[in-house]
Amino acid sequence: MKKSKQKLIRRASHRFVRGILKIFIRKPKFVYLGEEIKDGSIVLSNHVGKTAPLKLECYLKKPFRFWGAHEMNEGFKALYKYQSEVFYHQKQHWNLTKARIFCCVAAPLTYMFYSGLNLISTYKDVRFRKTIDESVETLEKNQTVIIFPEDSSEGYLDELKSFYSGFVVLANTCYKKGMDLPIYVMYYRKKEKTFVVDKPILYSELIKEGVDKDKIAEKLCNRANELKDIKINK
Repeated sequence: MKKSKQKLIRRASHRFVRGILKIFIRKPKFVYLGEEIKDGSIVLSNHVGKTAPLKLECYLKKPFRFWGAHEMNEGFKALYKYQSEVFYHQKQHWNLTKARIFCCVAAPLTYMFYSGLNLISTYKDVRFRKTIDESVETLEKNQTVIIFPEDSSEGYLDELKSFYSGFVVLANTCYKKGMDLPIYVMYYRKKEKTFVVDKPILYSELIKEGVDKDKIAEKLCNRANELKDIKINK
């Protein structure tokens, strides 16, 4: 993969933790069905628990920012509560007591990691406008935005149930500003340790048929599930 001319800007504390993580996290393979990911694009990926975000942060050599739950940006207490009660208990189906005990150890490292990640906070209320505004600014700087839009209310499943349509709102906002962004759908195959990256599709192509944002989200979720099983050259 060619390195981007732009640098991935992260704080020193974050780079320190990332360096430790790379000792234990195996480098994934990236398989492109089309072109490599361009700067200033939107990338949609499955989450696979902690796996996909960590591997992308460690090994995707591009300037990018993730969308992530706003609690991860709001101090240690909020991070600990979200990580133990939502991420591990609700989504990973851990026993709540086990999750809380584990996070007593894990949360400090997670906090150090996320405090330097430059995450774009996402919200489920009117504050989502802040998410869009910050994302547009990021894309205008020719940096990529990586989004994990899957519905993970029942956990992180191999067969994705659906995509939330927030990314369509972002793409449409950019389109109205004259930015017809390429959107890449990507699926991480955990057993193969491989990211399969689909050919990019311009937002203008997605709206040609006049479909609404939910239909676009459904279409790209279906495509992600196809990437799970599509034959690739090893």
